[in-house]
Amino acid sequence: MELKWLLYVTLLALGTLAVQAHDMDDDNDGDDVVDIEDDLDDGIEEAEESKPEMSTPPPTPKVTYRPPVPTGEVYFAESFDKGTLDGWILSRAKKDDTDDEIAKYDGKWEVQDMKDTKLPGDKGLVLVTRAKHHAISSKLAKPFVFDTRPLIIQYEVNFQNGIECGGAYVKLLSKTPELNLDQFHDKTPYTIMFGPDKCGEDYKLHFIFRHKNPKTGRYEEKHAKRPDADLKTYFTDKKTHLYTLVLNPDNSFEILVDQTVVNSGNLLNDMSPPVNPPREIEDPNDQKPEDWDERPKIPDPDAVKPDDWDEDAPAKIADENAVKPEGWLDDEPEYVADPDAEKPEDWDEDMDGEWEAPQIANPKCEAAPGCGTWQRPMIDNPNYKGKWKPPMIDNVNYQGIWKPRKIPNPDFFEDLEPFKMTPFSAVGLELWSMTSDIFFDNFIICTERAVADDWASDGWGLKKAADGAAEPGVVGQMMAAAEERPWLWVVYILTVALPVFLVVLFCCSGKKQPSAAEYKKTDAPQPDVMDEEKEEEKDKGDKEEEEEEEANEEKLGSDADIGNASQEEEEEEEEEEDRKPASEEEETVNRSPRNRKPRKD
Repeated sequence: MELKWLLYVTLLALGTLAVQAHDMDDDNDGDDVVDIEDDLDDGIEEAEESKPEMSTPPPTPKVTYRPPVPTGEVYFAESFDKGTLDGWILSRAKKDDTDDEIAKYDGKWEVQDMKDTKLPGDKGLVLVTRAKHHAISSKLAKPFVFDTRPLIIQYEVNFQNGIECGGAYVKLLSKTPELNLDQFHDKTPYTIMFGPDKCGEDYKLHFIFRHKNPKTGRYEEKHAKRPDADLKTYFTDKKTHLYTLVLNPDNSFEILVDQTVVNSGNLLNDMSPPVNPPREIEDPNDQKPEDWDERPKIPDPDAVKPDDWDEDAPAKIADENAVKPEGWLDDEPEYVADPDAEKPEDWDEDMDGEWEAPQIANPKCEAAPGCGTWQRPMIDNPNYKGKWKPPMIDNVNYQGIWKPRKIPNPDFFEDLEPFKMTPFSAVGLELWSMTSDIFFDNFIICTERAVADDWASDGWGLKKAADGAAEPGVVGQMMAAAEERPWLWVVYILTVALPVFLVVLFCCSGKKQPSAAEYKKTDAPQPDVMDEEKEEEKDKGDKEEEEEEEANEEKLGSDADIGNASQEEEEEEEEEEDRKPASEEEETVNRSPRNRKPRKD
């Protein structure tokens, strides 16, 4: 057993030494690293020359890109695969209430291939610059009117460089006579805002719609509740994600990421603030009466401070039972001037004052329990009671917490169809970002779920398939890592060989049989002799058991015969006794030992 554990510890030590050796190699000079790599290259070339030609692995399956084509009626569809911004309008507006240097919407947009794309020919709209205002928009084929058909908006986003602080949401711009896409800015009226947004560690997925008050005509933003799903991965994994918003005429909505629902609800119940105001509100003119008592407890007016209550007693007093420790150095200060300190050469007493050596702990106090004037420690005062206060009792005049009375809400209205929003006629991106190269692609606005799903399958689905085909398996990733860091081969070997070795060692190893020489040294019987002796003892034991059984049977037979004979004799004696006369019975009685006279010698 000790040998097994010794081997186990040895293997672990080899793995640790291999890792430490790699760390030491990283600390060596560049020249040494070059020499080692040259040696490795020479060894690899020699090995390759000596090895027979091996079959190359099958090539990675390629996914051919084809621009998606709508399979039904759409209000807007854009894949950017033409490579131009035809149909898109760059804003020339300026942001209000902002310094002129950053007020302009001068951020750059370009149509580019995605970085590290696996689909040659697949292009998208890229927000190129950072720390600037960006605004770009495009007209719909026809305005979208909210009637009896759902609204579906869908597009793709890839944060190619991650995201520090910025958004990637779209705005559906309301159809108004004043709409001028050349002057698109943050105050341009929109009907819906939807998409991802992040700043710091706050990850959001917006769904906001502007609701028109039917009584006042004013618009108010309504925000959907925050999704319960963790959104961080969509911002940090640098992969293309598909964002979908589905609005239904029954006021229900769904928000999907990568065709998975992450948020859902109803426009009437799950928006903040609510679409419909409350029927009643608190009267703003109502005031609390001056005699309104909101105190549930009051001091007892009949309570009197006890005569022995001492409010002046201190909370802490000196411990009279304390004794100064032996060896306390009363005459030694706790701190003394550093004897090794020297006044700096550039010390100017006229400017800096008189120089004094810095204070250090008194070395004489290190071995003593303390230095300086000894004082008794302070303890809690058992007689301390503090300032007296009367106890609290229930307030018989308590009236509860006052609230203003309710009155009918003069602004109340009830809109049971918030789905019927303001029609929109354009889609726009109005963004500020501290990170560049945000990739947008494959916008679609339609009313049929199947059309949106087909569009997603031909666009985002191809990207996902291409990424999956290009990603190596677990074994491939491990091999690639080992090529960059050869020391990983030691870890792999130990990881694979160690469990196998332990299984073989603990499960398959048997107990070693002693050799013939050892039998001769100890005169112990060898296995074949021991086996013969065991067989003889077994046969002998079987014979003894058979003999015992036969003896027992004979004994039982004889006991049975004796019992039968004795029973017959008893029956004969009983018959003879019946024939004897009564006199003989008396004689027998007289002759019994109890009636016989004692014999005289």
